[in-house]
Amino acid sequence: MDTQHEPPTVVTATGLETRAVRRRAAGARVVEAGVGLANVGRASFRGLAVSCGLAGGVRDDLATGTILIPSVVATTAGRSIACDAMWTARLRAAAARLGYAYVDAPLLTSETLITGSARAPWASRGFAAVDMETAAIPASAIAAVRVILDTPKRELSPDWLYPARAMLRPKNWGQALWLARVAPRCADVAAHIVAAALAQGA
Repeated sequence: MDTQHEPPTVVTATGLETRAVRRRAAGARVVEAGVGLANVGRASFRGLAVSCGLAGGVRDDLATGTILIPSVVATTAGRSIACDAMWTARLRAAAARLGYAYVDAPLLTSETLITGSARAPWASRGFAAVDMETAAIPASAIAAVRVILDTPKRELSPDWLYPARAMLRPKNWGQALWLARVAPRCADVAAHIVAAALAQGA
């Protein structure tokens, strides 16, 4: 597969991430795959897929807003996947041109939320952050740019897997205000980098 010239599919999990990509990269091929790829089923993506969106940090030293452009993604079961070298380099070059610093460390993909004390063991194994999609994307090649949202020092309720349900619980309202302010900015940064990388290859 010639990933250098084949236009990639940009894979997002949520509407927030999808809208950010469509604002930044009009005309890009975007698939809103759902959290944990719930919307994809058994479908596969032709060519390369670029995973774009948010992630949960597992390291204490990485704050909200940290950009991760990994060389490797892995599953909790131990499957490791090398990210497409050319597209990873393109994403990193785009981030640098835009003035964004980024981290090169492995990204973990989990089938379940990893929160609280469960983050630390993965940090000790070298992972920077966790999502629920990237390593499971059914594509011939992948690359990723993920921006850390929640961290070990700023936990989010697991209720946010189902936002409508989360808003019914008053204990989540403070988090809702923080999310409304911060999550769109983080999603926009990821989308900005992807859009710049796509423009470089146009």
